[in-house]
Amino acid sequence: QVQLVESGGGLVQAGDSLRLSCAASGLTFNVYYIVWFRQTPGKEREFVARISWSGTGTYYAESVKGRFTISRDNTRRMAYLQMNSLKPEDTAIYYCAAQRNLGSTFDYWGQGTQVTVSS
Repeated sequence: QVQLVESGGGLVQAGDSLRLSCAASGLTFNVYYIVWFRQTPGKEREFVARISWSGTGTYYAESVKGRFTISRDNTRRMAYLQMNSLKPEDTAIYYCAAQRNLGSTFDYWGQGTQVTVSS
């Protein structure tokens, strides 16, 4: 059974930092792209960041570039999203997803972790 489990969310103040984790099990982790999305009620899901299977390729949404860093540890089957200089508009539920091939559907999703940034 494949699982992606996010953790690390919480309530912080603007300017603070958080690190989200995505723990994977039941899949060959190092052949999947890992992608972070976020979503707020009433809005469409928004792409945040992506990392290649090797960890050498990363891509960010403009809204988080320079503030967020995506990384992964294939030996631990973990992916991370370091979020610095958080803003109230970063408030959302954050999801990690695994994607075997770019452009294809996402194979697996986590249940999400809530991030709330107060002003």
